Amino acid sequence: MELLKGIEAKDLALVIGNNLVISDTHIGFEEALTKQGIMVPRSQLKDLLQRLEKIIGNNYFDNIIILGDVKHEFGQISDQEWRDTLKLLDFLGEHCKKIILVKGNHDTILGPIARKRNIEVVQHFMIRDIYLCHGDKVPADEDFKKAKTLVIGHEHPAISLTEGSKSEKYKCYLVGKFRRKELIVMPSFLLTHEGTDVLKEKVFSPMIKNIRDFRVIVVADTLLDFGKIGKLT
Repeated sequence: MELLKGIEAKDLALVIGNNLVISDTHIGFEEALTKQGIMVPRSQLKDLLQRLEKIIGNNYFDNIIILGDVKHEFGQISDQEWRDTLKLLDFLGEHCKKIILVKGNHDTILGPIARKRNIEVVQHFMIRDIYLCHGDKVPADEDFKKAKTLVIGHEHPAISLTEGSKSEKYKCYLVGKFRRKELIVMPSFLLTHEGTDVLKEKVFSPMIKNIRDFRVIVVADTLLDFGKIGKLT
């Protein structure tokens, strides 16, 4: 589904030209839960790679971009983060010329892992006039000022759909505007958690204003455009 001209949503990823964009993989989330006494099956990496394989297919991209929060822990690199992040990077490297890691607020010490594969961690990335960043803060650089379209992660948007007594939460894209620029908010690639219900919960990104004016595109078996949030509340 084309969200904006030249930007296609394919499941939880965006395809922009010959570039693939995903966001918020949060490698190490399972180990963090285990440390809190919450036992969950260790299937995060397996499920992530299987879903990516379906999205990528036989394509080979110029760049594969992760829009921040590659890993989960703030102040350390857990054993799972070392092991599984490197496996993810090796997998992505088989399907592109270059991997771009955009720094997220959870990526305070991502550098040591990235250097193992000679990958640079950047604050943002440009594709034509499209500015890609994590979205936890409002940038002030010249690229941002010149950009016509913004793509961010960070928010983990989701929406609960109710039918009778049954309610189910789905990951979703948000499409709206920020400072007269087009804005796409990506769903997370953290498959063990659907995300923040934009109909009920407070949004986190300072770049999301007037949430009722944003379009919601639900990620289910297919992509479904539910129109503006204001019409759903």
